[in-house]
Amino acid sequence: MMRDPQTVSIVMIEDDEGHARLIEKNIRRAGVTNEIVPFTDGTSALAHLFGPDGSGQASMGRALLILLDLNLPDMTGVDILSRLKANPHTKRFPVVVLTTTDDRQEIQRCYDIGANVYITKPVNYESFATAIRQLGLFFSVIQIPEAEV
Repeated sequence: MMRDPQTVSIVMIEDDEGHARLIEKNIRRAGVTNEIVPFTDGTSALAHLFGPDGSGQASMGRALLILLDLNLPDMTGVDILSRLKANPHTKRFPVVVLTTTDDRQEIQRCYDIGANVYITKPVNYESFATAIRQLGLFFSVIQIPEAEV
């Protein structure tokens, strides 16, 4: 079933407020008007995604795209990615890893676990802004699967 791309919510898990603002601003600049639900730590993001009972059923029927920073204050993004991909209700959600880490092994590990896209945050502000705008354009065309029911 084709879905309206506007019904997709973007869950942004990013603890750096400056980066979070920059990401949101440039996604909007790319013309993406989808709801962005921000989290600054893994614990609250997982509570949102897995629901009060932790089963993941809270995400049934949702269409989500997850933007995930790997360096979070309470847990690693790799842990979050592993948990998302291991859960039948959240495993189909596309996960875009957005991080300052450009370690080859880390990149490989994320793809092995199930990351869909891995983007290294450029240090330079302009390059970062451009990368996020391009990501926004990508969001406007990608098809998001529904959570498993």
